[in-house]
Amino acid sequence: MKNKTILDRVLQKRWLTHLLFWAGLFVLFTVVAALNSGTIKPHLITYAAFLPSQILAAYVFNYYQLPKLLYKKRYLLFGISLLVSIYVFSALGRLSVVHIAEPYVRTDFVQESISEILSDTAYLFSVYFTSTYVYAFLMMLIKAVKARFEEKQRVELIQKEKVTNELKFLKGQIQPHFLFNTLNNLYALTLSKSDLAPVVVLKLSELLDFILYQSNQSSIPISKEIQLIQGFIELETLRYGDKIAVDFKYEVPDNNIQIPPLLLLPLVENAFKHGVSGSIEKAKIEIDLKAAANHLSFEIYNTKTIPLVTKIQKGKGIGLSNLKRQLALEYPNNHNLEIEETEENYNVRLSVNLNTESND
Repeated sequence: MKNKTILDRVLQKRWLTHLLFWAGLFVLFTVVAALNSGTIKPHLITYAAFLPSQILAAYVFNYYQLPKLLYKKRYLLFGISLLVSIYVFSALGRLSVVHIAEPYVRTDFVQESISEILSDTAYLFSVYFTSTYVYAFLMMLIKAVKARFEEKQRVELIQKEKVTNELKFLKGQIQPHFLFNTLNNLYALTLSKSDLAPVVVLKLSELLDFILYQSNQSSIPISKEIQLIQGFIELETLRYGDKIAVDFKYEVPDNNIQIPPLLLLPLVENAFKHGVSGSIEKAKIEIDLKAAANHLSFEIYNTKTIPLVTKIQKGKGIGLSNLKRQLALEYPNNHNLEIEETEENYNVRLSVNLNTESND
């Protein structure tokens, strides 16, 4: 973690990044040349003398000619500018090597005059062009890779923010949807002047505490979701009394398994809504939850006695449609939701691979 912090600090300082770039290349090329010849001093002096022309060529090419001319489709000016700069910087490099470096590393040579160097354009373009512009092209490659990497990061960040905002929106829909349904139930109890109304208000306040203040987290321990389901079952049982029989079983060896909040509640709510409302017989709801470190399975069955206009498999209704979208965002290609409906019952099976990192 410490090394990463140091690297981040270096990358944030452009002048230091560029300094390390040039120093690293200078040392690398010098050492490679020295290993081939067996001596380091001549190459150290020669590369040091040649380096200023290479630096100038690299920055003019990458920070003026490419962005200001080539990328703006000023092709004629780019071509003329490139030819001129190749001649100027190649000549400058040749002059530096001949008149600065070689007197220190050679004694048995005839030094070319400045006019001879400047007039020998064929030699400058054929020999010194490559040496002068090798760093410029290397810098261009690095900048292209860096730009591609930054663009990929930007797109991923935008996509992540989009998913996060959509999940927040979905959860924001679930909260008033749940509240609206529960208030309707409470309203029915108050109309009948039921003594259960105060108890329902208390249970409702406990559930709303979770939904309003704890469901904004990206994930919660599965034990909290179980508590939420149990609280909702108690709330609905108070309302329907003997009209309903609920069996909630769960096998969760580790209560700290993380899942998104309100992942399972919409299915439980649908079971009561479609299996109990309007029923003239005793309704039955069976819920089976199994969860391990990498996998979650949730099955919920409920009877029905009166055909409903709204079919659950059509995905109508805020709760179920939001759940499908949430699963698509949270667990893309890592979940399976099956909904079976007959004239007498609904059966919903949800399977989720919680270990999504290994499947990305």
